[in-house]
Amino acid sequence: MKTTSVQKSRLDQRLLNVIGYAVVGFVALVCVIPFLLIVSGSLTSESAIMREGFGFWPKEFSLGAYAFALKNPQQVLHAYGLTISLTVLGTLIGLFISAMTAYVLRRKDFEWRNGFAFYFYFTTLFNGGLVPWYILMVNYLHMKDTYWSLLLPPLLNVFYILIMRTFLSSIPEAITESAKIDGAGDFTIFVKLILPLAKPALATIGLFTALSYWNDWFNSLLFVQNEKLYTLQYLLYKTLGNLEGVRKLMEVSGMHVADLPGKA
Repeated sequence: MKTTSVQKSRLDQRLLNVIGYAVVGFVALVCVIPFLLIVSGSLTSESAIMREGFGFWPKEFSLGAYAFALKNPQQVLHAYGLTISLTVLGTLIGLFISAMTAYVLRRKDFEWRNGFAFYFYFTTLFNGGLVPWYILMVNYLHMKDTYWSLLLPPLLNVFYILIMRTFLSSIPEAITESAKIDGAGDFTIFVKLILPLAKPALATIGLFTALSYWNDWFNSLLFVQNEKLYTLQYLLYKTLGNLEGVRKLMEVSGMHVADLPGKA
């Protein structure tokens, strides 16, 4: 009887593994398909895309898109370096400050923690608007055309702080109390005890913070006019905008891609 029960349990486990791997594999395939379309489209001539659309295999092989993108490689590489530095530095600083804020809000011996928590939450419901924010950044903080205008705005997110506080609330108070008995200070407890125990939350919030920095183009649009401060996403945004403008002009004038100089 026991042998039959064990065999049934193993069969159920195998069946669950097969279903789980099949579902995860399907989701992974769905995520890969857009990437394959992008790669295939980058290797297809523009005329073929306009005529037949995108496909999983290049219909007319062409490296024109890469030649156009690398026409000014220094600008692209500089935009990559700026974006990478913003992502790494902003994620590290943002994680540290968010975790430190959440740790303070989590501590029951902090008398004003509920008031500060309400203040943070209130900012998620109401804000001053885009125009006051722009005036504050440009006229009062003087951050126009500076590295800080790209680093500081996405640095903190109240939603991430609240998530971190909820996670830190699951850490037993006995850990911090025992560390205080041993003579550890608040900062030592936070760095050596709280942060190592909060790695799952830090990894999750760090991923979303890094994505927000990597995909950010709006702050560059608002505060940056110097080409040396163009992030990768904003550079792509301007490039696509210029191409769309040229395409509209060609449609109005009745021209085609083949009519352009150097086009076959």
